[in-house]
Amino acid sequence: MLQMRPSCECCDKDLPPDTTAARICTFECTFCSTCAGGPLGGICPNCGGELLQRPRRPAPKLAKFPASTERVHKPQGCGPVLA
Repeated sequence: MLQMRPSCECCDKDLPPDTTAARICTFECTFCSTCAGGPLGGICPNCGGELLQRPRRPAPKLAKFPASTERVHKPQGCGPVLA
């Protein structure tokens, strides 16, 4: 089950579970659409994987299986992709 992290790793923008602006890689690194489409060019800077829109969990399932509250933020921001 996806963790559905609550924020962008680059800019720390809030990404609630129902947003369409969250992008993730296969390792669940999480970024906002602005960072993913801008400086990252759709590529995860951590693993070099493709960043795609994070699926949204239906409300009844979200109540039973809540999103993560663990924020991952890299103060250095969106650096170069380390593919």
